[in-house]
Amino acid sequence: MLLLVWILNAVALLVVAYLLPGITVASFGSALIAALVLGLLNAIVKPLLILLTLPLTIVTLGLFLLVLNALVFWWAGSILKGFQVDGFWWAVIGAIVYSLVSGVLASLLLQ
Repeated sequence: MLLLVWILNAVALLVVAYLLPGITVASFGSALIAALVLGLLNAIVKPLLILLTLPLTIVTLGLFLLVLNALVFWWAGSILKGFQVDGFWWAVIGAIVYSLVSGVLASLLLQ
């Protein structure tokens, strides 16, 4: 099941790269690696960032979490060769679209 979710997240990254010109994925292999790195960053780094920025998140009524998602997405694009995000605003849009597409694919998997 975990392997299937990983593959679906890679497919979601390919869909995001197809829809948004500011995000580039070189190949399906690059998408698999990027999905793995995004998963690890979301599991390890993002909770620490949420904890450190909790006062700002409370003041913005949770909207700062969108910024954190974009920063993690952008960071993954900057450390990987086959996955590129051209700027912060592309990261914001890409993170939102990636969340939506992977959520839809995951819901299709659970049915």
